[in-house]
Amino acid sequence: MKNLSQFKFNPGIGFREFAELQQLLQSRRYLSERDDILPFFRQREHLSAFLSYLHPRILRYDRIAFEFDIFGDFKSDLVVGDSVTQSYFFVEFEDAGAESIFLSNPNRSTPEWAPRFERGFSQIIDWFCKLDEMEKTDSFEDKFGSRSIDYMGLLVIGRSHSLSPRERRRLKWRRENTVVNSKHIYCMTFDELSEDLQVGIEQYQFVNPTDN
Repeated sequence: MKNLSQFKFNPGIGFREFAELQQLLQSRRYLSERDDILPFFRQREHLSAFLSYLHPRILRYDRIAFEFDIFGDFKSDLVVGDSVTQSYFFVEFEDAGAESIFLSNPNRSTPEWAPRFERGFSQIIDWFCKLDEMEKTDSFEDKFGSRSIDYMGLLVIGRSHSLSPRERRRLKWRRENTVVNSKHIYCMTFDELSEDLQVGIEQYQFVNPTDN
């Protein structure tokens, strides 16, 4: 599914799939991107679609793609969109290993950002660069149904238990303060994603008490 497809979100299915994510995180200390994470989300479209609740203007979750082709140059692991507000959420999954986010350096007291993290983060910057380059073109409109879109990015990587309190603060600061070309890029662990999704589900059920 390398291009956007129409999608009808089913909250009941999505919330059951979220419970499966919680079970996965409880059962495995570390997760492989290729063997665990990517297959898990590709097999759970409704959960994947709900990740985009982090984008404040995505309300319908009615467009979705895995391995989304960004004009032949790059691929996003997941894209979810709202065709009415023309808002889209681009997601990069990385592995959940012990040193996915930070690496210890014997010559420094402060751990360094890990190459895996920087690679994933840089991929999102490249996506945004290409989207900005192609915006207003016919090719852009063919792909998104509009000549401009409101988009944000998400990097999901690592586990919270691998981070010290100082490292969690560093990751939180980067998540809350990184804006590229006026577009926000979130970065969080899989545990933080699970916590945020739990909040999102509770909010959704409160607003839509019969729609789950």
